[in-house]
Amino acid sequence: MSHDSAFAIPKGRSIAQTLIVYVEDRPGTLNRIVSLFRRRGFNIDSLTVGRCERPGVSRITVVVRSDDVTVRRLEANLYKLVNVISVEDVTHSSSVTRELAFVKVRAAQDRRSELLQLVQTFRARVVDLGQESIIVESTGTQEKLDGLIDVLRPFGILELVRTGAVAMLRGPGTGAQQEQTESDDGVAA
Repeated sequence: MSHDSAFAIPKGRSIAQTLIVYVEDRPGTLNRIVSLFRRRGFNIDSLTVGRCERPGVSRITVVVRSDDVTVRRLEANLYKLVNVISVEDVTHSSSVTRELAFVKVRAAQDRRSELLQLVQTFRARVVDLGQESIIVESTGTQEKLDGLIDVLRPFGILELVRTGAVAMLRGPGTGAQQEQTESDDGVAA
């Protein structure tokens, strides 16, 4: 996907770049993709893989820090891999990006109401309430989750897990351009 030059990040200036990669759901595909990133010297900030709306196809959302020129080269290299159907850089597109976090927090009785108020302020929810701890679930931007974690830290974080980012383009389109076209009966042409 080409970028509008007004939004292009100059070579050498790195920002978080979000790529959506559609791949055939086959053994070894993810390994080949991650190996490409490793060989090119990229540290993956976030990686999420799962099924999508197309049977037999997985959707990978990967976030790396890079400039636009380097990411375009990475896109071209991804297309060379077996089982890659399409790649789309949504960094400069109108899209929705979210992460999920579970945070297990120490919940002493004398501070529990304060803790629950903070959870509500962040529009998070309690998914487990125990005698000495609670598990908070929150979905949002990386910044929102970072903020929630910062305010929960003084209570005592016992355990924390976050998913990688998932992203979807806004509007009626289906996201990445499909390399295969489908006829009216749903059979690939």
